[in-house]
Amino acid sequence: MAAPLSETTIATIKATAPALQEHGVTITTRMYERLFQNEGVRAMFDQAAQESGEQPRRLAAAILGYAQNVDKLQNLTGAVARMVQRHVDTGVRAEHYPLVAEALLPAIRDVLGEAASDEVLAAWSEAYWFLADILIGKEAELYAEQAAP
Repeated sequence: MAAPLSETTIATIKATAPALQEHGVTITTRMYERLFQNEGVRAMFDQAAQESGEQPRRLAAAILGYAQNVDKLQNLTGAVARMVQRHVDTGVRAEHYPLVAEALLPAIRDVLGEAASDEVLAAWSEAYWFLADILIGKEAELYAEQAAP
């Protein structure tokens, strides 16, 4: 399990919530553009949900929810459970998380420009990997349950 998020990171993430509320869909749309340069990853996604904008909206809402509740993670229990189930259903594995980080963090900078300072991106990197560790662990448990006789 990852170390708890620092108070500085929590404060920075919460401070970005208004920008995410305003620009979240633009960020996630840009993230998917970057991520889908990998055809193997692209094939894992429902392209109709991409084209309609449903998936970028859904992810933007999840990121905003995380930013708003980063200091109250118990509020995200249901959302995390749904995300874990969806990830297992679609074959997401631990090795996919670095690909998402490599697409998401630059997308934040692309969209927010100078507002996405090195400090903001460092906080989001820490927060991303904190949540990724939780998801990876829960997904591994679910994969193991499904593989058990």
